[in-house]
Amino acid sequence: MDKTSLLLSVTGLQAGYGHSRVLHGVDLTVQRGEIVSILGRNGAGRSTLLKALMGLLPSRGDCRFEGRDISGLPTHAIARLGMGYVPESREVFPTLSVAQNLLLGRKPGPQPGRGWCEDDIHALFPALYKRRQVAAAALSGGEQQMLALGRALLGNPSLLLVDEPTEGLAPQMVEQVARALQELRTRGVAVLLVEQKQALALELSQRVYVMGRGEMVFEGTPTGLSAQETVQREWLAL
Repeated sequence: MDKTSLLLSVTGLQAGYGHSRVLHGVDLTVQRGEIVSILGRNGAGRSTLLKALMGLLPSRGDCRFEGRDISGLPTHAIARLGMGYVPESREVFPTLSVAQNLLLGRKPGPQPGRGWCEDDIHALFPALYKRRQVAAAALSGGEQQMLALGRALLGNPSLLLVDEPTEGLAPQMVEQVARALQELRTRGVAVLLVEQKQALALELSQRVYVMGRGEMVFEGTPTGLSAQETVQREWLAL
């Protein structure tokens, strides 16, 4: 592995809720500009992993982002370093307009003119431009997902953690979200993706992990996972 391209490195990560441990020593890496998917059944610990990485849960283990130890840092400090997060619940501000929601996500880029701006978000999601004065509560589920993604991108992340972005969306909206994630990669944004739709995740990703019972049980390429019938049967089949 090229250490110069290593963006996120996690070793032995443990986390949970109260006295209930969910993650039991998770290891993973993300390279710059790649999409990495985490597959697994509900309850495997995938969402917990993203929350722990973002500092939303107390955790133990070694977690390095851009070469810096982020273990124990508060969420806002991790975000300022360049890690964005789009939760499954989207968490848009319902009474604020689309434009106001996007404004709350804005952060100056590393260099003038090099970061994401509202025009970039409107180009990526044209529907948001048309609805920019509409309250977020009036948006469809797909539009709210676009808004959550757009707001996170205005923080100019080098890594975006995305939790179940296509959950409950119509097929047309799923395609739009998938195209947007692919566009992020072309702009150098790495994505750590939790996605229940296995075929979509494998299509988007350069590498894939499978989680089971709070541990990684597979790491490799989408092609490699397709050849692992035992892994698919024991950890992915419903």
